[in-house]
Amino acid sequence: MSELENEIEKRRTFAIISHPDAGKTTLTEKLLLFGGAIHVAGAVKSNKIKKTATSDWMEIEKQRGISVATSVMGFDYDGYKINILDTPGHQDFAEDTFRTLTAVDSVIIVVDSAKGVEMQTRKLMEVCRMRHTPVMIFVNKMDRDGKDPFDLLDELEEELKISVCPLSWPIDSGQKFRGVYNIFQEKLDLYTPSKQTITESVEFKDISSPELEGYIGDNLAAKLREDIDLIEGVYPPLNIEDYLKGQIAPVFFGSALNNFGVKELLDCFVQIAPSPRPVEAVERIVKPDEEAFTGFIFKIHANMDPNHRSCIAFVKICSGKFERNVNYKHVRQNRMLKFSSPTAFMAQKKETVDEAFAGDIVGLPDTGNFKIGDTLTSGENLHFKGLPSFSPEMFKYIENADPMKAKQLQKGVDQLMDEGVAQLFTNQYTGRKIIGTVGQLQFEVIQYRLLHEYGAQCRWEPISLFKACWIESDNKDQLAEFKKRKAQYMAFDKDGRDVFLADSNYVLMMAQQDFSDIKFHFTSEF
Repeated sequence: MSELENEIEKRRTFAIISHPDAGKTTLTEKLLLFGGAIHVAGAVKSNKIKKTATSDWMEIEKQRGISVATSVMGFDYDGYKINILDTPGHQDFAEDTFRTLTAVDSVIIVVDSAKGVEMQTRKLMEVCRMRHTPVMIFVNKMDRDGKDPFDLLDELEEELKISVCPLSWPIDSGQKFRGVYNIFQEKLDLYTPSKQTITESVEFKDISSPELEGYIGDNLAAKLREDIDLIEGVYPPLNIEDYLKGQIAPVFFGSALNNFGVKELLDCFVQIAPSPRPVEAVERIVKPDEEAFTGFIFKIHANMDPNHRSCIAFVKICSGKFERNVNYKHVRQNRMLKFSSPTAFMAQKKETVDEAFAGDIVGLPDTGNFKIGDTLTSGENLHFKGLPSFSPEMFKYIENADPMKAKQLQKGVDQLMDEGVAQLFTNQYTGRKIIGTVGQLQFEVIQYRLLHEYGAQCRWEPISLFKACWIESDNKDQLAEFKKRKAQYMAFDKDGRDVFLADSNYVLMMAQQDFSDIKFHFTSEF
């Protein structure tokens, strides 16, 4: 096995996704704790303790207690190199999460035991299904009163449209929660509420043995045996092939806040989760163990360090080995670039890396060279696909509230738009700038970040629009006629492409009917 193959085999790159408040960031913290990457878990919600969660470091995230940007963290565990991407659960930031899913090899979904599957989780699962991404499920908050575990399994199968396979099983729940039986490792893990970790973990191959009563009492022992019988009768044993194809999801139960059941999830995960997989480019399929380096930009983050106005472009390495100070080709600009300070992340703490391998995520300092979806290679012309911008559904005019700071506003808006937080349209008729987003919360985040990171004040003015669509046509006359007739509703996106801003569904339908040679696109990738 070559060094390259060996490095790739050790890598596990995954995203943690869920509905807001299911405990995703808490789970991320606990995984980092096992990797020795952090020593104290930040209490995300409590204001008494001033340590906030490691992965939520932007000011606005600390104030609101939610994640608004995907953060990337790497650590070593048990001989594996693990890269976690903690994604925003809030639906207003779904686009960031959709893009992140293009950069991972597998996914862990966190489900709240009391609330079950929520809408956002369902949407994200659709993206995983579309891409055949392997999925594992962690049912969190078992130490609180929740739904019956069997009902939860039914709900997971029905709502997420995937077969499930429980690999651990809870012994009671809520106040009476006693622990889990780990089916995967054949162990009994007992839980003591005040201890915050497993107090006792016992090898237990045969649960029909009378010793079980000694640990959890007669009633619970009888119930556990009954449950396990039922599980063996109803659910298929774990078939790793099916898991890797994204057809079956292993399920674990635990409590992330109390660090219970997390290590079991991690141990199983590193064993069965896929190492980096081949990635589809427009030209061909790229395999991770190819010698030549390739990678694509899936996220751009402005101002990771507020003292330096720097942007960081996140690159997912698809094949080969990335080295510092080596020339790589920027395919869209058709020029060579080299990077003297590529970084790897531990949330906001970054360190310079000399080399990285397929599956790793590397941050490159960006002075405006990159856009989301850009490809870097050792020289080959490749284009990776599947990083769309969606058509926004909410629109506002952005106006400068402080004439002295026009430059700062311009720069701030440009950088934040490159991040893909929202989209900027310039009206071709009036020249006014319009921001389009997929959720209301993004307007607040933009205003807040413009003020705190760029010192620029903006104000929003209402505009009533229904949808933005990119238009193209081979029929030049019809296109010219359309643009003339709809002059007030035509805009440019930040790449200078024509966008039609329809003010109602009816207008859009009529336009599609009247101008049959024009194609209307609802994502920017066509």
